[in-house]
Amino acid sequence: MTAIPDSTPSSRTTILPIQVHFGDCDPAGIVFFPNFSRWMDASSFEFFMLCGVPPWRELEAARGIIGTPLLEIHTRFLRPASYGDRLEVHTSVAEWRAKTFVQRHRIVRGDDLLCEGSEVRAFCTRDATGRLKAVPVPEDIRALCS
Repeated sequence: MTAIPDSTPSSRTTILPIQVHFGDCDPAGIVFFPNFSRWMDASSFEFFMLCGVPPWRELEAARGIIGTPLLEIHTRFLRPASYGDRLEVHTSVAEWRAKTFVQRHRIVRGDDLLCEGSEVRAFCTRDATGRLKAVPVPEDIRALCS
């Protein structure tokens, strides 16, 4: 996984390499669509790690932040992928909001865009009853990712 500057100054872009395996595909040899969501979720986590954000377990112990649960997802599929393909998931934050952020993912094979998605996520803690509660986006984390 590598980090590269994004064309928009508000976010970094990270790249997660993916090797498509036979088991990622349906009987027709095409990547089963939920795998794209799985790869975007993995790239979301790796984005924060690569930007220097401590792992969620450490953040929970130090600040009560349990991670960034997914609130909404939109995905657009443009081309299929198959086993043997080498893909990259390009991930950045498209928009920071008060308690949520929009993360953008572009899955490519070489110069070909196969899939793009956006996710709305929130930094969360647990209240006294154990229920998840969105908290304001921590400024230090936002700075690390910008």
